[in-house]
Amino acid sequence: MLVAFSVAPSGGDGGGDSVHDAVAAAVTIVRDSGLPNHTDAMFTTIEGDWDEVFDVIRRATDAVGAFGTRVSLVLKADIRPGRTGELTGKVERLERAIAEQ
Repeated sequence: MLVAFSVAPSGGDGGGDSVHDAVAAAVTIVRDSGLPNHTDAMFTTIEGDWDEVFDVIRRATDAVGAFGTRVSLVLKADIRPGRTGELTGKVERLERAIAEQ
């Protein structure tokens, strides 16, 4: 499965709009997990089975919780049993389709 997620703190006394330190803590957990992942400006996508992916997301969310009194978590999942390599495979198929137009 692929899960794209965004996690951010709110309700803290950090002042300002930047959440980069909290996001850095979450992304570090994802990268240290060893699971295939990709981070862009809006989401981090992680690939693996249900239990391992959601364990990493839980730990990332807990890490962000240290930066505020509330945490916002947004998830989008693509659940395709038996498929692996979709983190890059979906993009490769899209690029081929664009090239064939």
